Amino acid sequence: MDHLAQAVDPFVFRLSIFVLAVFVGYFVVWSVTPALHTPLMSVTNAISSVIVVGALLAVGVAMVGSGGAWARGFGFVALTFACVNIFGGFLVTQRMLSMYKKKIR
Repeated sequence: MDHLAQAVDPFVFRLSIFVLAVFVGYFVVWSVTPALHTPLMSVTNAISSVIVVGALLAVGVAMVGSGGAWARGFGFVALTFACVNIFGGFLVTQRMLSMYKKKIR
């Protein structure tokens, strides 16, 4: 059994998990009814906030050894994209919630 565990390349294993996640995500998002869109956006914002925490850690990495500058650069890019995603998600959620409010005459 130990021989089988060593036969799979870690890159192939991670790539297969990524491909499966893409397919599952595609089918989950496209099968969501409009009534569930707002909670889905809230979950997306929560995931983006976790990305922000990871990006802040990457940006704060000390410039030690090789790859420190790359980690800071990619961390800054991830931080920027995640913040834009969070802000846009809140705007979309607020707009969708305003559609359900009664109009006062």
